[in-house]
Amino acid sequence: MDEYIKTTSIKGLYKIERMTRSDDRGFFREVFHMDELEKMLGFEFKPVQMNHSFSKPKVIRALHAENWNKLVYPVTGICFAAIVDIRPDSQTFGKVETFTFSDDDRFALFIPKGLANSICVAGEQSVNYMYLVDSYYDGSDTRAIAWDDSDLGIEWPVKDPIISERDKNNPKLREMFPEKFR
Repeated sequence: MDEYIKTTSIKGLYKIERMTRSDDRGFFREVFHMDELEKMLGFEFKPVQMNHSFSKPKVIRALHAENWNKLVYPVTGICFAAIVDIRPDSQTFGKVETFTFSDDDRFALFIPKGLANSICVAGEQSVNYMYLVDSYYDGSDTRAIAWDDSDLGIEWPVKDPIISERDKNNPKLREMFPEKFR
């Protein structure tokens, strides 16, 4: 395993932590190396689209699962992320992993297809969230689950969050996969 790429409790979800070089001017960081990532993944990751999301304090964007592999990197602010395995055939179906990105701990995540991810602005500064994906977005393959699904038990770091109308109406995981909750 590459020393910069860490496994998590969810198969295919990786935390990428590369060294930061700081001096009196600021810092420099290589966010990821494609060769290291692909060696860990065992397949080619070929990004075709780069997205930039800007979110104000108390915003939660959750929990979305598009049909693409994604490399995420929040570049400003304090960002809490909850990742949920919604692959019905996965041994870790329903498992949640959480991460907090900040200026003191900035890293990237590789999120494979079938995992729902979120971002939550946990501090007073807005979050700029950059991500590469290996498929073009067309809106036809988007799935989402309720950000406040009690089966998931996510402890969001904000009270009275700002949520989109779409995200207020997302189904619970057990509504999407009732057979998994019998």
